[in-house]
Amino acid sequence: MGLWTILEGFLLLANALAILNEDRFLAPRGWSFSEFSAGRTKSFKGQLIGLIYATQYMRVPLILLNAICIFVKLVSG
Repeated sequence: MGLWTILEGFLLLANALAILNEDRFLAPRGWSFSEFSAGRTKSFKGQLIGLIYATQYMRVPLILLNAICIFVKLVSG
């Protein structure tokens, strides 16, 4: 297991967080960003929700990273 494998794993995790839908998945479980005020974002749950929304915001760089990863896999075999 090398550095490339670890980076691919983080990319897959970021992809998984980016596709979570707030209305269908997050809000029914109480993980909506609107439910948390500024004081409650220090908790672990608040930090995790912030991470989910950050990955959803950064979808264009994720698309580029996925394209780079696919290109490298195609070239290297």
